[in-house]
Amino acid sequence: MTTETTADQAELLAAVTELGSALRELVGTSVTTTVDPGELRAAAATARELSARLAASRRRRDQLPVLDDPVRFRRVFNPVTGVGSALAPPLDIRREGGGVVAEAVLGLPYEGPPSYVHGGMSALLMDQLLGSAAIVAGLWGMTARLELDYRRPVPLETRLLLRAAVTETVGRKVVVTGTIALADAPEQPLVEARGVFVTPRPERSAEYFGSITDADGRPSPPGRPSDATAVTEA
Repeated sequence: MTTETTADQAELLAAVTELGSALRELVGTSVTTTVDPGELRAAAATARELSARLAASRRRRDQLPVLDDPVRFRRVFNPVTGVGSALAPPLDIRREGGGVVAEAVLGLPYEGPPSYVHGGMSALLMDQLLGSAAIVAGLWGMTARLELDYRRPVPLETRLLLRAAVTETVGRKVVVTGTIALADAPEQPLVEARGVFVTPRPERSAEYFGSITDADGRPSPPGRPSDATAVTEA
């Protein structure tokens, strides 16, 4: 993908964003609706019809979406920040000081204990944020270790503040720490995270990503593969 967005790509990105937003709305409604079984079955049939329409043209697992650019850390279907993902909140991660911050309000699709966020969702968000903090520091790597301390449950439908910053670098290893807190009480972490990211050796990177192609099927192994996403300047 080129570094400039063409008119066709801009139109596609707008359409992907619109569909992603509609799907997130559908997911949110599906876990809160109390309609009768007949309505649920009718909705399921409609959803299957839409899936069949979208399945008319699909990419392979090792084929990048046309809008993705791993080198620029643009991943439109990323499950945390992707505008086209039905799973993503999505987070808008921005640079602040020497690290990154993001705000989120997580609804019932992310529920674990009643009225609180699933612990695995906290891990997913922090993994993403820690990786983005590494990018801001001019580094990158794949997650080798992720440790979380759950201090208190994270409430749903409440504005949250997520923060992360690099704390150590040694050779190919980067150590990043971060927190999830209430936006109204940012200095009282609900979740504390520590991640170790390691840059793969060239031969290992080739093993992992050598089969990746671009959207046209041409070999396109990323030289700096990462699941982190571009960071917005504050």
